Amino acid sequence: MIVQTAVAPGLLLSMPHLNDPNFTRAVVLMVEHSDEGSFGLIINHPSNLAVSELLEVLDITWRGSDDAVVWSGGPVTPETGWVLHEPVAGLSVPAAEGPTVEIAPGIALSTSQEVLRGIAGDPPARVRFLLGYAGWGPGQLAAEMVHGSWLHADASPELVFDTPADALWETAIRSVGVDLETLIPGQGVH
Repeated sequence: MIVQTAVAPGLLLSMPHLNDPNFTRAVVLMVEHSDEGSFGLIINHPSNLAVSELLEVLDITWRGSDDAVVWSGGPVTPETGWVLHEPVAGLSVPAAEGPTVEIAPGIALSTSQEVLRGIAGDPPARVRFLLGYAGWGPGQLAAEMVHGSWLHADASPELVFDTPADALWETAIRSVGVDLETLIPGQGVH
């Protein structure tokens, strides 16, 4: 019996044999997955760019932690910005076409500069700024999953926001019951 798992929302965990340096030990928060393609954000690859530096270019004042960094959300259009955050009181969460959407309970994604200004001026405890995204064309992600390149895990605010970047991949792998010592590179289900 094959159990079907919804890819989005959820986390995709790259497997060791995935030979793309953009996805080495990557944890991808999947936002959308359909027959037309898939969209997600890598959430465990911090960059050296400070949030304050990025927002200064946009003439936005950052009132959060001085050590907050921008994260590399993926290799596609790295000039595109995203704000991943916990739900914020007073921020409307309209339909999927709006500037803020709830991806999963406790995890929201915003894209508008107006929301960005509000979050930068009064940042929530759980917030992450990302540049770029991970994208797959029709059928591409499904084919990669058949080849065993990705493992699926549930997304939770604790994993997404509270787990240190360097521990996130291993923590997420263990959350689905996989023992890293027994992980064997290969294709498909063994």
